[in-house]
Amino acid sequence: MTVIDVQQLQKRYGDRVAVRDVSFSVERGEIFGIIGRNGAGKTTTVEIVEGLRKADGGTARVLGLDPTDPAVRERLGVQLQESQLPDRMRVGEALSLFASFYRNPADPEALLGRLGLGGSVNQQYKKLSGGQKQRLSIALSLVGSPEVAVLDELTTGLDPQARRDTWQLISDIRDRGVTVLLVTHFMDEAERLCDRIAVIDQGRTVAVDSPSGLVRRVSSGVRVTFQPSAPLAPDALDRVTGVTAVSVDDHTWTVTGAGNLAHEVSSALAALSVVPLSLNVLQADLESAFVSLISQES
Repeated sequence: MTVIDVQQLQKRYGDRVAVRDVSFSVERGEIFGIIGRNGAGKTTTVEIVEGLRKADGGTARVLGLDPTDPAVRERLGVQLQESQLPDRMRVGEALSLFASFYRNPADPEALLGRLGLGGSVNQQYKKLSGGQKQRLSIALSLVGSPEVAVLDELTTGLDPQARRDTWQLISDIRDRGVTVLLVTHFMDEAERLCDRIAVIDQGRTVAVDSPSGLVRRVSSGVRVTFQPSAPLAPDALDRVTGVTAVSVDDHTWTVTGAGNLAHEVSSALAALSVVPLSLNVLQADLESAFVSLISQES
């Protein structure tokens, strides 16, 4: 079942076009990611989905409804890119206040316990660590027992351990039946968490696919780079098993291909009495796919 459907979305601010043509759909029960460069139109897109802004063109539907419909607010949880609470407000007070906005809220105490904040109920907001503030932000987005949660850049500024703890929280949220729309600029985060991803650049949808699907779209396979210990003929590795391309730049050879490429190249070089210095094997990943996709659009 489609829970978010965005088609040919457009939004401008005066003479500046923030969103030109964005389309994607989010299915129930998945973690759907949106990635893109700063200024690509990610946050404007999700603000329209959240009902915070109105589109100038195209359509956005959440659970079959216009995002500005009051009925959506009971079913959609939102964690904003930037949010702040009064310094002296206590964790328990904040969650109880937000719970009062809903007809059927989650149990605040149980929610804090699930998110690892059970021991911080009486702690003031200003005394929370960055990771604790993010956990509280997630708790506030979930206190209305939403069917869909929109999480915008929620791990920015966190240390590596706090980021990984937050990733586990997102997976737990999905496992409890909440559909997640995740906006991020961290490629490892998107690759780790998302079932599917929309790549947005210059206000347009560039591609929508699974992380592995995006990699397959642009990947030319494995790349092996090295500097030979002795001169090599330009075609020395052309017939090596699995090799599809060879290039040389300032004494550094780059061999592209598939399979156990590093072993095949090393064996071929050994037969030529050449040692591969500074050997490096590069596997395709989401970051390289992302760079390739947006480069094609530029």
